[in-house]
Amino acid sequence: MRIPLDLYQILGVSIQATPEQVEQAYSDRCQQLPRQEYSEVAIAARTQLLEDAYSVLSDSELRSAYNKNILADLHSEPDLVDGMELHENQLVGALLLLQEQSEYELITQLGETYLKHSIDLSRTPSADGVADADVIIAMGLASLEAGREHWQQKQFENASHALQKGLRLLKQEDSFPAIQQEIEADLYKLRPYYILELLALPEANTKHRREGFALLESMLDDRGGIDGQQDDFSGLEVDDFLKFIQQLRSHLTVSEQETLFAQEAKRPSAVATYLFIYALIAKGFSQGQPAFIKQAKVALTQLAGRQDIYVEKQCAICCWVSQQGPFSPYP
Repeated sequence: MRIPLDLYQILGVSIQATPEQVEQAYSDRCQQLPRQEYSEVAIAARTQLLEDAYSVLSDSELRSAYNKNILADLHSEPDLVDGMELHENQLVGALLLLQEQSEYELITQLGETYLKHSIDLSRTPSADGVADADVIIAMGLASLEAGREHWQQKQFENASHALQKGLRLLKQEDSFPAIQQEIEADLYKLRPYYILELLALPEANTKHRREGFALLESMLDDRGGIDGQQDDFSGLEVDDFLKFIQQLRSHLTVSEQETLFAQEAKRPSAVATYLFIYALIAKGFSQGQPAFIKQAKVALTQLAGRQDIYVEKQCAICCWVSQQGPFSPYP
């Protein structure tokens, strides 16, 4: 199997690296331990690749020959350097090294190619030294780290898709529950950002907006409502969550706000009731329908037993009157 790695990449140094830098890089990489979930086979394969690279690059004659035969055109035509041929039993070690170089998409491609031949997690490392479980964990971790990288770049949709891909793989194989929990935790924390990204899209993007609306409803269910006290695992406290809802309102249509806050008000929720009232008033104005403003007044009255709503009620009355025209009587 051909892997797009060269000896310099394995050690993490440039072709101009001094012998001292090669020595230091080798020492650093040997001390950098992979995650404990990897098998001894995987760790040994990684170690062997590091030793092989060091044995060539630390010897001036071997390094010179390597540069001449393989890397001569690295600077002028890097595409000519297409990697190195590895035995299958070295694959997992290469995947670990690619993980350390943030080559997440490449790990996924190589892993999928390998797993097409055989997926059987009940199998111990085979005679050729390859462990399916190590390939799967490499792919799962690649998805996790890719998701975090996209998240840092504020590419929330890409982050969500990468995390979900890794989670699906690990759940499908019923493996590595600790890593599944890591991915799920990231998805929960990412959810409000992804919701905002989806609902900020133009109304024509109906599919994405429906997805964002569904995620919002799921998040509200987890919290027990807009002013609920349950944990949705987003890390948002009540005040921060209310700010999140306030920010969302600028992206929701009047109809979406009416639908959302009407169902949330039934929990019951005073905050949702207020927001439902505002949505009704906005709808009444935008559509020239006084009936919606009158409905808002009725909803306000239902809050009277819990708090003073005089100002809000008078505002609703004024809005209702303004929609009647000059010759309409007061209600």
